[in-house]
Amino acid sequence: MPIPSGAPAAAPRVPEAVHRRRWAILAVLMFSLLIVVLDNSILNVAVKTIASPAPTGIGATQSELEWAINSYTLVFAGLLFTAGLLGDRIGRKKVLLFGILVFGLGSALAAMSDSPVQLIVWRALMGFGAAFVMPATLAVLMNVFEREEQPKAIGIWAGGVGLGIAIGPITGGLLLEHFWWGSIFLVNVPVVVVALVAMIILVPDSRDPKPGRLDPLGVLLSIVGLILLVYGIIRGGELADFTDTTVLVSLIGGLAVLAAFVWHEKRSSHPAIDITYFRKPAFSAAVAAIALVFFALMGVTFFSAFYLQSVRGYTALQSGLLVLPLAVSQMVFSPRARLVVDRFGARAVCTVGMLLVAAGLAAFALFDADTPVWVMCLVFFVQGTGMAHIMPPVTVAVMQALPREKAGSGSAINNTFRQVGAALGIAVLGSVLSTVYRGDIEKHLGGLPAAARDAAGESIEATLAVAAKLGPERGAPLVGAAHDAFIGAMHVAALGSAVVALIGALVVGMFLPGKPSATRETTGPDDSSGEPEGSGESDRQSASARG
Repeated sequence: MPIPSGAPAAAPRVPEAVHRRRWAILAVLMFSLLIVVLDNSILNVAVKTIASPAPTGIGATQSELEWAINSYTLVFAGLLFTAGLLGDRIGRKKVLLFGILVFGLGSALAAMSDSPVQLIVWRALMGFGAAFVMPATLAVLMNVFEREEQPKAIGIWAGGVGLGIAIGPITGGLLLEHFWWGSIFLVNVPVVVVALVAMIILVPDSRDPKPGRLDPLGVLLSIVGLILLVYGIIRGGELADFTDTTVLVSLIGGLAVLAAFVWHEKRSSHPAIDITYFRKPAFSAAVAAIALVFFALMGVTFFSAFYLQSVRGYTALQSGLLVLPLAVSQMVFSPRARLVVDRFGARAVCTVGMLLVAAGLAAFALFDADTPVWVMCLVFFVQGTGMAHIMPPVTVAVMQALPREKAGSGSAINNTFRQVGAALGIAVLGSVLSTVYRGDIEKHLGGLPAAARDAAGESIEATLAVAAKLGPERGAPLVGAAHDAFIGAMHVAALGSAVVALIGALVVGMFLPGKPSATRETTGPDDSSGEPEGSGESDRQSASARG
C-alpha cells in the first residue's frame, strides 16, 4: 500500500511472542471496539421506548433524548485526543483496560436509570470510557503488527467499525422485543467482563519510550476547543439554527481555542502533537476524507432511521435488518481493500469509493413511500462497498505517517476527525431536514390550536403524535401530509450528503498518493533503514531459539 512521502523510518521488529498471537490480540481489540461503536448506534432504535411513560420507559422528552445521545458524543469527542496522548505516555494497555472498565460501569448505571437526567449523566460516563478505548485499539494494533501486515489488520479494524454501526439497530431491536429498555445498556456488562479478562491475558503493553515533557497547556486547549466546537455543532442541529447566539459563541470560541492550540503546538519545544504532519498533502487529505465520509454517512443514517420506521412503518428490528447489507459489504471488502490499493493505488481506490458513497446517498433522493425493499438493500450495499474502500487506505495513510511510538496520537487524530465529522453531519443535515420539513408541513397545520401547531411542526414523530390524537378520520390527511413532507425533506438532505461525498472524492483525487512506481514497490520506504531483507524473521527465530 502506498505510504506518504516522508514516512518515518522502519520501527523495531515486533517481539516474537507478540507476533505469534497477533491475530488473537486483534480479535480482542475488535471485541472491545465493537461494543463501543455498537452502543453509539443501538440507542437510536430505543428512543421511542425510552420516551414512553414508566414502566415501559422513563418519559424522556425530545430534548432529553437528544442529550442522552449527545452527552456521550460531547465527552467522547472532547477527550479522544487526550486519551491517545495518555496511551502513548503511560501505556496503551493500561488506558484500554481503564476505558473498558469505565464504559462497563457507565453501561450498568445507565441501565438502572430511573430518570432522564440520570441517563444523560451515565451516558456521559460511558463516553468518557469510550474515549480511552477507541484510540487505544488502533494504537495497540500498530504495535503488534509489522508494517507490511498493518494494512490488512487496519482493514479488519475498519470493517469492525462499520459492522458495529450496522448491527447496533439489529441488536437493539432484538433486545427491545424481549426485554425492557435498559437491556440495551446492560448487555454491555458481560461483554466488558470477557473483554477485560482477554485483554489482561493476551494484549501486550506498549508506550512511547521517549515521551518527552508534558504539554499540559496543549492538552487543556485541545479538550476545551473540541468540546466547545462539538457543543456548538450539536446545539445548532438541535435548534436547526446555526445563527443562534449560543451556537455562534460556542463555534467561534471552539475554533479560536483550537487555533490557539495549533499556534502553541507550532512554537512549543515539547508539543503534544507535531503539527508539521499536516503539511503533508497525503496526511491532511486522509484525515479530511475521514471527516467528510462520516459527515455524509451519519447524516444519512440519521434520516434513514425515521424514513424506515416513521414513513415505511417498519419495526426497529426490521429497520436494522434492512441496513445489514451495509455491514456485510464492509465485512467482506474492508479486509481486502489493501489488495485493490496495491494494484491501483490509494488515490484511485478512495476516489471511486467516495463516488460510490455519493451515488448511494444521492439514491435516497429517488426514494418514496413505496420504494421496493431490494432497491434499499442494494443502495446500502453500494454505500458499504464504497466505505470499505475508503476507510482502510486513509487510516493506513494516517497511521503509517507517524512513528510507531506515536500510534496513540495518530489514532486520536483519526478518531477525532471522524467524530467531529459525524457530529457535524447529524447536526447540519438534521437541521436541513428539520427546516425543510417544517416549511412544508406548516401549511397543513392551519386548523390546529397554536400550541399543537408548534408541537406538530417539530418533527415527523411529533406530527404523527398529533395526528394520532385527532383520531383516524381527522388524523389520516395529516399523516399523509407528514409522510410527503418528510420524503421531500429527505431528498434535499440526501442531495446535500451526496455533495459532501463528492467534495471528499475531489480531495482524495487531488492529494492522496497514486500507485507507487515499480522502483518504489521493489525497494520500498522501509529499505532505507538498512535492515537486511528477512532479518526480522531471522531475529524471531533466534529469539525463539534463545527462549
